[in-house]
Amino acid sequence: MFIQTEATPNPATLKFLPGRVVLQEGTFEAKDADGAARSPLAQRLFDVPGVAGVYFGHDFISVTKADGVDEWPQVKPALLGAIMEHFQSGAPVMAEGSAQADDAAEEFYDAADHDTVVTIKDLLETRVRPAVAGDGGDITFRGYKEGVVYLEMKGACSGCPSSTATLRHGVQNLFKHFLPEIREVQAV
Repeated sequence: MFIQTEATPNPATLKFLPGRVVLQEGTFEAKDADGAARSPLAQRLFDVPGVAGVYFGHDFISVTKADGVDEWPQVKPALLGAIMEHFQSGAPVMAEGSAQADDAAEEFYDAADHDTVVTIKDLLETRVRPAVAGDGGDITFRGYKEGVVYLEMKGACSGCPSSTATLRHGVQNLFKHFLPEIREVQAV
């Protein structure tokens, strides 16, 4: 098994490409070992000293290192080994009976804004999420109120120094181009 790695815009996060599907549908994020309980793979990754977070997409795994870990060469070999051992063992990525997707958080918006929200979600799905997934993260719709779109950044994008610029200059400008009633985009 050959696992590729890619740097992400977040220097604390590295993207691993195992060359197979990680999650068939949805995403999964664990920000600590307790949050990893639903996933045998996430638990195995948190057993590696220096891991502060994991995120699973369709065909990638993003791992965020803890603040005290200076360089990736200290952690990367153990992570590669853990990922390889997990997939070769045939163990499931998610525990049986656990919901696979983390995308089910409650959304909020006024019913009168339904058409605007549909357009926002379409733009996210077709233009934003594919690019963000390429960087090892995800961005999901959480709400819309009075011209403000609320989005959640996950994986490599969560805590990334450039995520504010991505939201303000990329996503916000895109939304304003197609929906002039949008005033602002905020991370939740």
